[in-house]
Amino acid sequence: MTSERPLSPDGLPEPDGADVLADLAQLLAPQFVMADPDRMAAYRHDWSKGAGAGTPLAVVRPGTVEEVQAVVRWAAQRRIGIVPRGAGSGLSGGSLAVDGAITLSLDRMTRVEIDPAMRVAVVEPGALNITVKQAARELGLHYPPDPSSYEICSIGGNLATNAGGLCCVKYGVTTDYVLGLDVVLPDGTLVKLGGSTIKDVAGLSLLKLFVGSEGTLGVIVGGTLRLIPAPSPAATLVATFPSVAAAANAVVALGNRLRPSLVEFMDNYSINAVEDVREMGLDRDAAALLLVQCDSPGDARAAEVLVVEEICQVAGASEVFSTTDPDEGEMFLAARRSSLPALECKGSMLLEDVGVPVPRLPALLARIEEISLRHGLPIPVVAHAGDGNTHPNVIYDPAEPGALERAEAAFADVMAAAIELGGTITGEHGVGRLKKAALPAQLGPDVMDLSRRIKAAIDPLGIMNPGAVL
Repeated sequence: MTSERPLSPDGLPEPDGADVLADLAQLLAPQFVMADPDRMAAYRHDWSKGAGAGTPLAVVRPGTVEEVQAVVRWAAQRRIGIVPRGAGSGLSGGSLAVDGAITLSLDRMTRVEIDPAMRVAVVEPGALNITVKQAARELGLHYPPDPSSYEICSIGGNLATNAGGLCCVKYGVTTDYVLGLDVVLPDGTLVKLGGSTIKDVAGLSLLKLFVGSEGTLGVIVGGTLRLIPAPSPAATLVATFPSVAAAANAVVALGNRLRPSLVEFMDNYSINAVEDVREMGLDRDAAALLLVQCDSPGDARAAEVLVVEEICQVAGASEVFSTTDPDEGEMFLAARRSSLPALECKGSMLLEDVGVPVPRLPALLARIEEISLRHGLPIPVVAHAGDGNTHPNVIYDPAEPGALERAEAAFADVMAAAIELGGTITGEHGVGRLKKAALPAQLGPDVMDLSRRIKAAIDPLGIMNPGAVL
């Protein structure tokens, strides 16, 4: 009996052996079932490169909803864990492989259909964010959620983590655009939640429950996403500041006066990291940089730019530059988007994603600077500053004795600082496995207990993404 099999470190029964792979090959075409360690290596990690990645029993790549259901039913019958995986661009270890579990890669399910009359996109989870944007753009529509990795991240991963991005300050995050979901539950049942209507309050809000659940409650196999009319071309403003505090104070003032479509922050270390990789004309001497865009129609855009310029100057900006040239604007956006790859060139990194209420952004940035000095490690910060979501990245040399331990301590201190300031340990990347230990400090015992009860009710066998989040 399955209950007599020994348990793995994740609390799931160890698989019986090679015979299970033959079973899987009967559910999918054999070329979509991988068990060779060399072939599976590319599916073990996500972009976080977390050290805890295991070796899966197999990697399966279903091409249809029915195949997903078959694999999930097969795994449930044998109490084998399932790790859903999108494009592998996650930054919190949510899709790290688990020893003895199935990695369920959805990268073959890439269909995108745009209904311009309904203003929705019906998508499969393996479709890339950029593909949805481009398909919508061809019909004069827009899909706003805009992660920095939009060119390589999948919609399924965006849904699983409730991804945000650069334009959240005005347009919101992924959940704000989800009208419907198709989800395969842990027993293989397919449920269809929501639909195409903008307002729908029938029954419990199960749609919102699955967005951001990081594969712990089921496998998202389809989504109906709300589209909006394409916004007006944006004006771009770049302001440099002599101190991080001055830039942070400008962000707070901006939030009190208007609603730009984008407010991004880079500190001196991040600016220079980008310039080291590719010269883009950023001011290497600036302590901080704000990148602001306004996309209101007509004369309102010009009026907003004037307000932004005034606020930055009053806050002490060293220089303020604005342009309505879309190519120039895109160049500055490209510099901001390239900050993470540029920082990766500086050493090993622990990637943060903490957020606070916008008025407390100056205090958070000051705390991060103090933590950096105390641990003797650089913690460069880039941020979706307009909504208080920061990315402090702890950089360390793995060859230096004790550096990893100091980095982990700094990582924990940054999360603790965000919680103390009334914020969150993750604004958009998810908890995954890398932030799991810090979650109880934010949520408290009662909410943790409620979350575990919900998980146990939907996934009583505990097979969905074992070891992640809770």
